[in-house]
Amino acid sequence: MAVAGSGWGLAQLAEALGSSEQALRLIVSILMGYPFALFQRYFLFQKETYLIHLYNVFTGLSIAYFNFGMQFFHSLLCVLIQFLILRLMGRTITAVFTTFFFQMVKLSFLLHRFVERSPLFSFALPSSNCGWKSGDRSKPAGRISLNNTNNDFFQTYLMAGYYFTATEHYDIKWTMPHCVLTLKLIGLAIDYYDGGKDPEFLTPEQRRFAVRGVPTLLEVSGFSYFYGAFMVGPQFSMTDYQKLARCEMTDVQGQRPNSFVPALKRLSLGLLFLVTYTLSSLYVSDEYLISDDYMEKPFWFRCGYILIWGKIILYKYVTCWLVTEGVCILVGLGYNGKDQSGKPLWDACANMKVWLYETTPLFTGTIASFNINTNAWVARYIFKRLKFLGNKLLSQALALFFLAIWHGLHSGYLVCFQMELLIVIVERQVINLVRDSPPLSTLASITALRPIFYVLQQTNHWMFMGYSLVPFCLFTWDKWMKVYRSIYFFGHVLFLTLLLVLPYIRRLVVPRKEKLKKAE
Repeated sequence: MAVAGSGWGLAQLAEALGSSEQALRLIVSILMGYPFALFQRYFLFQKETYLIHLYNVFTGLSIAYFNFGMQFFHSLLCVLIQFLILRLMGRTITAVFTTFFFQMVKLSFLLHRFVERSPLFSFALPSSNCGWKSGDRSKPAGRISLNNTNNDFFQTYLMAGYYFTATEHYDIKWTMPHCVLTLKLIGLAIDYYDGGKDPEFLTPEQRRFAVRGVPTLLEVSGFSYFYGAFMVGPQFSMTDYQKLARCEMTDVQGQRPNSFVPALKRLSLGLLFLVTYTLSSLYVSDEYLISDDYMEKPFWFRCGYILIWGKIILYKYVTCWLVTEGVCILVGLGYNGKDQSGKPLWDACANMKVWLYETTPLFTGTIASFNINTNAWVARYIFKRLKFLGNKLLSQALALFFLAIWHGLHSGYLVCFQMELLIVIVERQVINLVRDSPPLSTLASITALRPIFYVLQQTNHWMFMGYSLVPFCLFTWDKWMKVYRSIYFFGHVLFLTLLLVLPYIRRLVVPRKEKLKKAE
């Protein structure tokens, strides 16, 4: 539960805003990252690294206590155990199995004794997610190879947390930032394992993130509690954090990063999305989807509402990610080198490509522009390390299954990511069909028809993006089934039909020589 704060007037202010006190605390916490970052810029730049670690630990724990009270011990416990695993078990496979059995048996028992069911909270202001996703049980973590020392440990801890604190609504509780922490610690474990390998056996990406030295307890704690990413992400590596502590994350070596203006741009954009979401949520809500009034509306209205709702509902995530990205940019963690013209890039911690997100007519475009850092994390530590399976589609399915479990234990998460996989497969088949078919590619290239195609694509895109989000946001079987029944499982029927029919359509419209060329 959050620290009692009625004396500060937060409860009254939240009520006046039509929000919950927990949601307001979240917004205050991520906005406090800006004064924290300014202090670090002007008073800790080029100071001893231990001072920066201490500062991050103090600010991060303060945020945790401000939001969750004494339940901050969950994160502290996992950070301490993570450090012990690194120091005592080292870069060995033994650590993987030891961690797995210890966590499965011991920590589930501890959680059963100490974790209390959190109260329900409803909120109107943006909450968190994947990295986070807003609400009651953000994400877990898992591991994909025997290189993982703590995957199973932190995955099970988070799963137990989900189980014992689960509700039917979005709740802002300790599991929300813990999902971010879980990925961070698993990534650290994998990078630490990679640091013990011969660089010749690592990919360039693995060499970049490999942790060669042995991090200290203070270093691991500062990495875990960094105020700009503790609550809702973004994900970043230990190697980047170490560069930040050494004041190397700057466009001019030896000087503070020239990141003030880029940070303010992301903050301003985030606040714009906050205002848009807050005003729109007065008219569009999750509750209306399962209301009797919605069920009595005509079919076209129900579909249109899902389209608009799906667009608006994601703005709460966009808000939080943009605001926290600005914090990371301000302190220097967002520095990503320079482009070919020598202009500094500040997108290392970007979780959103806003222009692409708002303009793409493709589902794959939305995936590429939304929750970027978490998707990159899953690609780096899950998808690519499943290469030994020899099946890209299977690897993708398992990565999406991991994401679903990481978000929580509700059936809605599994249905959402299953639908995402189905839509992406069909979309790729359609794109290939149009490209390989002379009449279809000619039709698609007609300039006068492109605006019409774009509008149709966008309508289709956001209709079925909203359709996929219904179980994600409503969680439980009875709620999302009620909505899906009301529109006759339109999305499943359409895309499963296309999946079966498209190969036959391809035989009709794609010349045989094109097929042979592609086969070669």
